[in-house]
Amino acid sequence: MNLDFIPKDKEFDMVGMGEVMLRLSPDGKEKISQSETFDKNAGGSELNVVSGAAMLGARGAIITKLPQSKVGRFVRNKIRYGNVSDDYIVFDDTPEKRLGIYYYESGAYPRKSSVIYDRAHSSMTTLRLSELDPSMYGKTSVFHISSITLALGTGLRETALEVIRRMKETGAVISFDVNYRANLWSEEEARSVIEKIFPMIDILFVSEETSRRCLQRTGTLEEIMKGYTVDYGCKLVATTRREAISPTRHNFGSKIYFDGQFYEEPSYNGIEVVDRVGSGDAYVAGVLYGLVCRRDVQHALEIGNALSAVKNTIEGDMCASSIKEIESIIRSHKAEGPQSEMER
Repeated sequence: MNLDFIPKDKEFDMVGMGEVMLRLSPDGKEKISQSETFDKNAGGSELNVVSGAAMLGARGAIITKLPQSKVGRFVRNKIRYGNVSDDYIVFDDTPEKRLGIYYYESGAYPRKSSVIYDRAHSSMTTLRLSELDPSMYGKTSVFHISSITLALGTGLRETALEVIRRMKETGAVISFDVNYRANLWSEEEARSVIEKIFPMIDILFVSEETSRRCLQRTGTLEEIMKGYTVDYGCKLVATTRREAISPTRHNFGSKIYFDGQFYEEPSYNGIEVVDRVGSGDAYVAGVLYGLVCRRDVQHALEIGNALSAVKNTIEGDMCASSIKEIESIIRSHKAEGPQSEMER
């Protein structure tokens, strides 16, 4: 198991690039249409990943653009709370500045959870290469981005693709989460863009459903995963499997393919879901932490599964778990026989 393709001893273990939005949620299981108050939080796929890994002990930073306003400062403070560097935040002081918003409604069977986006023309969509600090290149072991960032507009897409190229050229491993969102772009457009950048991707995160539907890959799951390495040169492929028994009860597991070998473990079954948003990002965070900081593929998978399972039990987008807590969860998951129901 040779992970020497991941650089060591960089200033940052990982840097992510993506939009950070304001999240507004009704209390408990209230519907958006009936709620008169909303809980305010912050979140975004790449921030969730970098913050989740940083809470475990990695050194992380986020590239994003925020409005120069009170709400922008609220988000910046949340970024700092997530133990993430704000060195590469760009602030928008134009009259058109705005922060993207999304509303999240938590479901209860048979009503599904739902999301409403209000993110068009946000400050992040105007981010251009000339605004970014060129000193950021060459400073990170891993650069992480998701297709969500590529879907937010052609201007931002061009910026993101050039950042990927420059990060790759300066030695960073490229981590990419397909993370397809049907309400942002069509499967055809997404497939066209994503397939063009596959040759630059080293670590690929993609669900089985997305592989089959959006990317139109065929065969067994194992054949699909191997296919990304053969067709595009991806070095490591991680695939998650989530089974939603109900909005509040999920099963979750994953499989990793690396260097001709598959890695997996028994799924976490019967997860009590408090808030599922960000749980996929938590998986990515745990795996990247395990690869960069622990240099062990099997343990990376176990950390990713555990962090995702625990994130489902936490309100808000971002993780709040230490590596000590996650290691305890992993031990309990592997244990046989009766266990104490309380940590004392």
